[in-house]
Amino acid sequence: MTEEIIKEMILYFNNDVRRINHALKVYAFCAAIADLEKLDDKNRLIVKLSGILHDIGIKEAERKYNSSAGPYQEKEGPAIARQIMEKYPINTEIIERVCHIVGHHHNYGKIDGPDFQILVEADFLVNIYEDEMDGQAVASIRSKYFKTKAAVELLDTMYL
Repeated sequence: MTEEIIKEMILYFNNDVRRINHALKVYAFCAAIADLEKLDDKNRLIVKLSGILHDIGIKEAERKYNSSAGPYQEKEGPAIARQIMEKYPINTEIIERVCHIVGHHHNYGKIDGPDFQILVEADFLVNIYEDEMDGQAVASIRSKYFKTKAAVELLDTMYL
């Protein structure tokens, strides 16, 4: 089913290849970390769907507010994510959880479970490269936001 959600995300972003590639990279790290951390099937699905859809609100945020700032993405993202997921046989509890994560993924004080934690770590693993962050910034992010053993190991291997 994640393949169908990936296709929906690509169709939604259309020719915005940068955003499509970002979502695919975050999804790949989400899947790897969730597997390495041995999450159960339900939480693994939540993490994967969150990775695919975490930035889905950007397009609408730019249209409405002329900005891709985090708060606008978080405001617009859940409704779009829900619309996409409701086309498929996804449990309502999973849809609600993914929408919660999509709606708060820039608010790190709201991290309330391993599913949310892994999405944040995966997004950072991609953003560090895409934003060309220096070693000091990476070390700060590591100490503040990285908790899972798998993500810490990936971060250290890739950037430190």
